[in-house]
Amino acid sequence: MLLMPNKDWHWEFNSRYQQLSISLSSEMEFLTPYKTKQLIPDALTRAEFSVEHAKFYIRLLEMLPKVLHISDAGIVQTALNATAAHFLLKPQMPKSWFFEASDECVFSDTGKLFQINCNGKSALVLVVENSLQAATVMLLSQSCALTESKSLNQFDVIKVMHNRLHPLKKAKQVVVAA
Repeated sequence: MLLMPNKDWHWEFNSRYQQLSISLSSEMEFLTPYKTKQLIPDALTRAEFSVEHAKFYIRLLEMLPKVLHISDAGIVQTALNATAAHFLLKPQMPKSWFFEASDECVFSDTGKLFQINCNGKSALVLVVENSLQAATVMLLSQSCALTESKSLNQFDVIKVMHNRLHPLKKAKQVVVAA
């Protein structure tokens, strides 16, 4: 079952875990992976889950099941983290040098899935914010090693130039005439 936003939802900073959370009810809190240093100042205090946040979240709830084959709980987790990343994380500078350039020009838009290639391995990412030359993407794969000592974990975000986004390879359907 997909969780739908209501008037009781709000963002708050969980001081015990030092992470952003969203209170879904008096008994339920969803903890995002985003720590203090990544958050805008407004995210460190209680803030409403606005209509704009709800529209973004619902749009992802509608889009993600069409492209990801994961449980409803996984869809909700991905959509909530993407909403937090879109609205409450500090802006980043692109860090494209970690990733291989793509030979194909892509149309990047919020909510689209792409691959990023690093050190000969591919990782699945979701665009959470798009600008003219770069996109902020959230890692959907379990991890992505950037260097021997630095890696991204699932739901971490990084900004990359559009030429680092690789389109997903679609399985070709081959029809053989008998």
